[in-house]
Amino acid sequence: MRALLSLSDKTNLIDFARCLHDLGVELIASGGTARALADAGLPVTAVSDLTGYPEILGGRVKTLHPAIHGPILARPTSDHLADLERQDLTPIDLVVCNLYPFERTIAEPGVTVAEAVEQIDIGGVTLLRAAAKNFERVTVVVDSNDYGSVTEQLAGGGVSLDERRRLALKAFRHTAAYDAAISGYLTRQVEGDTPTPAQLQLVAERVQTLRYGENPHQQAAFYRWRGARPAFEQLQGKALSYNNLGDLHGAWGSVNEFETPAVAIVKHANPCGLAADDDLVGAFQKALASDPVSAYGSVITVNRPVDLALVEAIGKLFVEVLAAPDFTPEALERLAKKKNLRVMRATGAARFPLQLMTVEGGLLVQTLDDQDVAKTEVVSKRQPGEQEMADLLFAWRVAKWVKSNAILFAKNRATVGVGAGQMSRVDAVRYAGIKAGENAQGAVMSSDAFFPFPDGIEAAAEFGVTAVIQPGGSIRDDEVIAAVDRLGLAMVFTGMRHFRH
Repeated sequence: MRALLSLSDKTNLIDFARCLHDLGVELIASGGTARALADAGLPVTAVSDLTGYPEILGGRVKTLHPAIHGPILARPTSDHLADLERQDLTPIDLVVCNLYPFERTIAEPGVTVAEAVEQIDIGGVTLLRAAAKNFERVTVVVDSNDYGSVTEQLAGGGVSLDERRRLALKAFRHTAAYDAAISGYLTRQVEGDTPTPAQLQLVAERVQTLRYGENPHQQAAFYRWRGARPAFEQLQGKALSYNNLGDLHGAWGSVNEFETPAVAIVKHANPCGLAADDDLVGAFQKALASDPVSAYGSVITVNRPVDLALVEAIGKLFVEVLAAPDFTPEALERLAKKKNLRVMRATGAARFPLQLMTVEGGLLVQTLDDQDVAKTEVVSKRQPGEQEMADLLFAWRVAKWVKSNAILFAKNRATVGVGAGQMSRVDAVRYAGIKAGENAQGAVMSSDAFFPFPDGIEAAAEFGVTAVIQPGGSIRDDEVIAAVDRLGLAMVFTGMRHFRH
């Protein structure tokens, strides 16, 4: 049996090669791999000795030769084996290869195009594809984590067909992701940093198979973008569900709209309570008061480290997930008593810059809705007071995370009523008012999009709202402004819409 080794990353190479040698496997290697094996005292045949040609072009051409690829691609048929015999070639049964570190290179600051291009592997990709194509006979290894299982099977009589097929799939996935990284990099060089290139290539790796999706009859999994850091480290609790992950995304984004201590309580992808205060306990109490019934079974996120005081404030409330930048040891000790609570610590990983949605026949792609306020133009006769303006800006930032049509009542930097996902904007106002109850008196209102008619403003005034913030831009803006002035309200236009579907 013969093995060809050609490795850029030589992690665990010597131990693996020594195991292969002890099993009677003849070692062939290229360039630096051959030197590393020889330095370790292992017998090795250099690729150049096998082909009769030296490495050329500074190492750019090493393994691209019929004396290498013939022995890899030959099937175990009489005509293929006869071809090899006529050329005095012997089959290669195992190919161990990984690729130049292209992705690591382009991640380095200040890397030039010439430096990046030099890390585009040609021979390695060809070796992997050839060996993977011929998995019927050849074993291909691209990941050092597979060294142990391969040597174990070789010691037991040979690598099984199922294992060869699995390793071939792994190799093809690896080269596909590698090519996608190269294509993505060159796309940026040619087309610039456009979020909508002519061809969108995305590579994500499954990191968790979920029990089910939104409903038990739906299968689901969680994938992470290749090379991306995990957004959260799980400190406690069972695995997150599909719905947990979705709610956590919205909850974390919404609470981090604020620089002051803030708490978001999210249920079914909408904040049922969000508040900012001088400390987390105060913010939590105000957020919970917004809708204490819906808070049961919610996802809670905070933008400050969790201490024991906050844990005690949460008390016996059943919470699915609690996420924060960090936790004090005392807080973690107390949270450990809540066995069903999932505790997540944020890692500070960068957000993926695009939002994706599958539709019939394709994929919709857009940049993140990460803009704040484009402008604050007071369009009413009455100017909002200082507290009103603070609450209006607070409400505007929260409304961005509420499903459209989105209406939000707020007071003292806290939600008091949320109208989410209604087909009619005036109905969303009425629902927010019902949820707010008496707290609607003196509250402000934010709307994710303009009011097409005055009826939404009139309904808000009936609940006791005193000021409104909205994008503006309706053909009936004049009618809406007239209604605001007639009712004695203040209104601010932002010039920006925040639909969220």
